[in-house]
Amino acid sequence: MAFSTVISSSPHLYLPKRRSISQRTIRCSSSSLSSASTKFDLRAYWTTLIAEINQKLDEAIAVQYPQQIYEAMRYSVLAKGAKRAPPVMCAAACELFGGNRLAAFPTACALEMVHAASLIHDDLPCMDDDPSRRGQPSNHTIFGVDMAILAGDALFPLGFRHIVSHTPSDLVPEPRLLRVIAEIARSVGSTGMAAGQFLDLEGGPNSVEFVQEKKFGEMGECSAVCGGLLAGARDDEIQRLRRYGRAVGVLYQVVNDVREEKMNTEDKDEKTKKKGKSYVGVYGVDKAMEVAEDLRAMAKQELDGFEKYGERVVPLYSFVDYAADRGFSVGDQV
Repeated sequence: MAFSTVISSSPHLYLPKRRSISQRTIRCSSSSLSSASTKFDLRAYWTTLIAEINQKLDEAIAVQYPQQIYEAMRYSVLAKGAKRAPPVMCAAACELFGGNRLAAFPTACALEMVHAASLIHDDLPCMDDDPSRRGQPSNHTIFGVDMAILAGDALFPLGFRHIVSHTPSDLVPEPRLLRVIAEIARSVGSTGMAAGQFLDLEGGPNSVEFVQEKKFGEMGECSAVCGGLLAGARDDEIQRLRRYGRAVGVLYQVVNDVREEKMNTEDKDEKTKKKGKSYVGVYGVDKAMEVAEDLRAMAKQELDGFEKYGERVVPLYSFVDYAADRGFSVGDQV
């Protein structure tokens, strides 16, 4: 079976074009489901899922020989500050189409492994050179650069193996599983997150949209799509999930950059300049906030197409508002 990727003549598939401040609006769903998202207890939903996912991740990366590499892997994957957005979004998307979250858990765990691996590598001195991650020192500052590289290298294939060995065959047919594996491979590969990291390091300021989509949007896109694939969503529904997930992924990062910039401005003694390209760094806070508003509206517009699934879509609406507003704290981080 061959799987094709979505190719566009424009490298900027979903990010909104700049509009004047007077034109900015937030489009909410015309249905009652969007307003229901404000009543949905995302904290309780997220906390319950995280507890289940954390237990399964702990079991999936049990310490073996050689012990040190497993300790390095567990250090990043099981970090208390991890928000578990990719696995939770995967489970929520699976349940949207009537799937069983038990069927989604192996893929959800794999997504967290892949996500952690990408963060380990991103934090390396030769990449983004970040000394901390998820409220704790970065992997390489604790275990060394060599071990951090190996830990990331080991987590990628472990994720794929976990999907194959732990997904219940009576809940997920093999063709769906193959599509899930292909989707994850696409998202982290040379046209996905790796491309985003490359241009984050080497591209000019005009590459910021591509960097944001690929480096940050791919994980959200992949998480939503994998959940839909596991549950047997139609192709048009998968494409809608694709656009939704990418918008949420970029939205989360844009808002995060704005928050960091504001904190740096307020605390001049702690002001630091990170490597990499962001809307804030290239265009400033006002433009970044404008983009964030448009991304929120775009993500919710995609969810309007799932109204027929009733309240099962509400968790995905709530994801959008959390990415934009950060109304509560998950784990040890805001």
